[in-house]
Amino acid sequence: MPTPIRFGGLELCFLQDGQGTGGGLDLFTTAVQPGAGMPIAHYHESWDETVYGLSGTTTWTVAGRDVAVDPGASIFIPRGVVHGFANRLDQAAVFLSILTPGVLGRAYFEETAALVNGGHANPEAMRAVMLRHGLVPVMPT
Repeated sequence: MPTPIRFGGLELCFLQDGQGTGGGLDLFTTAVQPGAGMPIAHYHESWDETVYGLSGTTTWTVAGRDVAVDPGASIFIPRGVVHGFANRLDQAAVFLSILTPGVLGRAYFEETAALVNGGHANPEAMRAVMLRHGLVPVMPT
């Protein structure tokens, strides 16, 4: 059983990663508590992301447009497109993420969890971790 990564109302569970798939994909679930979400909108230069709703509803903002991802719904986020998500409802939600190719892995989420859970999640520290792992943060103006 994979070890979950928990931080800021999120719990990720990796099912596959680039190491085990020859770089083909990263595959993980994310449970999102009410009111939780991605702290910094961003885009990826090196991979595409597909999200599939398993339970509850998350709202994804993709290229400035809000899209609800309910159970059975999916959304494709091409590399270079700014996105983020939040659970705006009062029940937990779970979605499956597929990143292709599989170049991100667990390390980004483990570093993020260490910052958030250690109380060091200031914007500059988060930005540095994101950039080191190929995510380009888009800070609010």
